[in-house]
Amino acid sequence: MEILHQRILADGVVKEGNILKVDSFLNHQIDISLLNEIGREFYRLFGKENINKIITIESSGIAIAAIAAQYFNVPIVFAKKAASKNIDGEVYSSLIRSYTHGNDYTAILEKKFLGPNDRVLILDDFLATGKAQLGLLDIARQAGATVAGIGVVIEKGFQGGGDHLRDAGYNLKSLAIIDEMTPDGIVFRNEEATY
Repeated sequence: MEILHQRILADGVVKEGNILKVDSFLNHQIDISLLNEIGREFYRLFGKENINKIITIESSGIAIAAIAAQYFNVPIVFAKKAASKNIDGEVYSSLIRSYTHGNDYTAILEKKFLGPNDRVLILDDFLATGKAQLGLLDIARQAGATVAGIGVVIEKGFQGGGDHLRDAGYNLKSLAIIDEMTPDGIVFRNEEATY
């Protein structure tokens, strides 16, 4: 997705530890015009999959899922990263290791929002090692839901999570796959280096 690639090159900042900051347009301050194009692209990629729910994890995935859901005309359900007083029913849960934060958390989703009649699309902002996606896949499995696809805005291809999910047979589509990144430049998969 060329518009996303250009925005990453223009405004993304590579930090130590293989961290890519895109907080000026994707996950702190959000460029709604760009997100609208992202939502449209996810619909182009997954629109024929008979999806009836989109699932994600709070918080960065929510905006992406909400915009995309308008194209699919389906609700979004998001897993919470912590129990709270407003969770009043039985939950599915999965332990997830956060690459960015370097800690474990338990993602929870109330059982009343996901079940065996659901055909879901998992959406998220980043894919590095794939732990967040595996956690949502685990929750979908517990619910008996069918995962029709996984959509990711930015995949760090050099960290292997996407390859693992594809090898496991999942319908994974990433809008930008980065094969190499340093403070001096970013190389997208199947493209020449841009510095």
